[in-house]
Amino acid sequence: MLGLLILIVAVFLLPVIYIVLTYNTLVALGNHIRDAWSNIDTELKRRYDLIPNLVATVKGYAAHEKDVFERVTSLRVQCLASQGAPHEQATDENQLVDALRQLLAVVENYPQLKADQHFVVLQRELVNTEDRIQAARRFFNGNIRDYRNKCQVFPSSIIAGIFGFEPQEYFQVHPSVREVPDVDL
Repeated sequence: MLGLLILIVAVFLLPVIYIVLTYNTLVALGNHIRDAWSNIDTELKRRYDLIPNLVATVKGYAAHEKDVFERVTSLRVQCLASQGAPHEQATDENQLVDALRQLLAVVENYPQLKADQHFVVLQRELVNTEDRIQAARRFFNGNIRDYRNKCQVFPSSIIAGIFGFEPQEYFQVHPSVREVPDVDL
């Protein structure tokens, strides 16, 4: 009789425990995603703070490159205002990175600028910030991967569906970011 009671309790209690543990894991993974996005956002804001100084320094040497400066400046403002989902912000960020690459390509034509100490410090900071953004992006995407795995693997996928856990998007870099920019002078 006691054995039958234990068996009945186990049959009903174990699934409830599994559901609670799976739900809590999905919530924790969602929180990790939000935390990881916050880290990316912090680094992006750091980049946005560096851009005006970089543009001002380059402007002093290459005043006739007005189109490049205006594009970088307008894209910076656009990125600052972008508060959408990560994949929407990634589109704006990819355009800004592309414009920054063009700005740095312009610098290649000004040896005095490349030797300017203020510019060198700003460029180093920008490179450091880009590295930090990439590390934060990898961390964010790792959390997205773990969350997606938990939402898509059986039987936790059933629980994710029942409780409405939505798929999350990776923060992806557009392939054009890896290309060398064209500069017409």
